[in-house]
Amino acid sequence: MLSRAQAISQTEQIIKDALANNVPASEILNDGLVSAMSVIGDKFSEGEIYIPDVLIAARAMQNGLDILRPYLASDKPSYKGTVVIGTVKGDLHDIGKNLVKYMLSGGGFNVIDLGNDVSSEKFADAVRTHNADIVAMSALLTTTMTSMKDIIEGLEEAGLREKVKVLIGGAPVTQDFADKIKADGYARDAGSAIHKAAELLGIAG
Repeated sequence: MLSRAQAISQTEQIIKDALANNVPASEILNDGLVSAMSVIGDKFSEGEIYIPDVLIAARAMQNGLDILRPYLASDKPSYKGTVVIGTVKGDLHDIGKNLVKYMLSGGGFNVIDLGNDVSSEKFADAVRTHNADIVAMSALLTTTMTSMKDIIEGLEEAGLREKVKVLIGGAPVTQDFADKIKADGYARDAGSAIHKAAELLGIAG
């Protein structure tokens, strides 16, 4: 496994070489960084790599994006969609949520991170403010996963439920629970989240 410094250095050099050879920045982003993070997601889901590997890849991707950003100013890439993400009210655990954020961001989604212990009202406000396509929420505890139902009901009361897809996940969460609370999708891990998000929006993951 490459160290974080090695991964960042190699990624930066590959991007600089591609730019020097007149490869369009948008092509480097979509066919390089985004595609690479999709592979990382698949390998993570299949147990071939682990959390430290995902974090290293995410950091390398962010550094690569920093290099590309000036070149993308006049050729801004279109996002696959906007995702509002957060850990539900009462839950302060955010490692899993952060992994999903990295995967979605690396996969071409515009991700708005609300942090942890997020209320139903805050989710609804963020959907309005950012015109979100997906609400992604996580819970690590059985005592807090019930808040997911409250958030979905809050979106309904705010008249926003029909405008967004709801994607849920977390250690105690299951497909049966997702069906019970009428969530649109369930992701068992960060790797599958990127594919599920794309599936919910009817686009290629």
